[in-house]
Amino acid sequence: MWRDWLPENVHRLLIGKHPWEKISVEFGPGELFGKNQPPVKIDRNRFYKVPQTGRFYPKGLLRGLPGVFPQNIEPFRCISLNNGHMEVDLSHPLANHRLNVDMTVGQLTQKETERGGSSADWLGLLTDGPGMQARWSNTPTDFFSDNPFERTDAKADSIFYGSPRLVHHLDQTAREMVTDIYKRFVKADAKVLDLMSSWVSHLPETVRFERVSGLGLNRPELQQNPQLTDIHVHDLNANPWLPYDDTSFDLVVCTASIEYLIHPLEVVKAVGRVLKPGGTFVVVFSNRWFPPKVIRIWEQIHEFERIGLVMEYFLRSGAFDDVQTYSMRGLPRPRDDKYAHELQFSDPVYAVWGKRKPC
Repeated sequence: MWRDWLPENVHRLLIGKHPWEKISVEFGPGELFGKNQPPVKIDRNRFYKVPQTGRFYPKGLLRGLPGVFPQNIEPFRCISLNNGHMEVDLSHPLANHRLNVDMTVGQLTQKETERGGSSADWLGLLTDGPGMQARWSNTPTDFFSDNPFERTDAKADSIFYGSPRLVHHLDQTAREMVTDIYKRFVKADAKVLDLMSSWVSHLPETVRFERVSGLGLNRPELQQNPQLTDIHVHDLNANPWLPYDDTSFDLVVCTASIEYLIHPLEVVKAVGRVLKPGGTFVVVFSNRWFPPKVIRIWEQIHEFERIGLVMEYFLRSGAFDDVQTYSMRGLPRPRDDKYAHELQFSDPVYAVWGKRKPC
């Protein structure tokens, strides 16, 4: 029965609810993910590689630790390195936090006794990732050791992107989610920069902008974009400078492209320069990319650590306040999508944004 796999307080709130009714429930620290454990100090020789502080790794990579088996993929976090030892946090990233969960009843069906029931791991989307994007104890995460920005194809990006690709890189549901994110920040008559732009900008079509500047690598793609008022063909990996005056824009957006930057800190600082004080920079990405051109660390880390990596760009730039994150996963894939027969869920959407600090 469904009450067998839901906490009792959730079960009580759901009784008698109809489709599309909502409930909200609060869980205290430790209720869902176990209590927070104190850090453990272990010999570095128990770990197969050189760890980086703040990073997450599967627990199964730790050798000789009681209760840990090689197949264990639960994450642990390296929080410090000292004199041949490493201090690790084995707790769930959300173990020490109070959690508010909003739920919506989707559909009610009659149980078919002869076939038995079915259930989903309702905690799966909560346990696999959320919390991993945050710094440990406000200490910067070391994403920057060991040449993280190397790429398989190191040739000039102008070669790889020389031919236009007039195709969507996210499914329809994901694209709508991207537009919904941008709706939070757009205002009528705003000046917007679409960074690393292409033939679509994902900005809401119902808003009238004073200016939408598109900076990208392929002129034919940019010329096909009906929302752009002006375009610049510019390779940020060759030169992270932005060809715009200081405080030129109210909003800068970057869609499904941040994973290709080899000078991301310089680019984020440049975005801070061209934004007006109080303006917003929004970075959105998914779990799809061009393998030859993606930076090496992007493929190595967990999806939620990628959120943390982009957060580090914002925080280390020194240009942004109120840095926040967003994730949406598990929505059904459109039935008419070309991958619908292979993939059950829509492409996930992740976002990081921050406001330009006052001058």
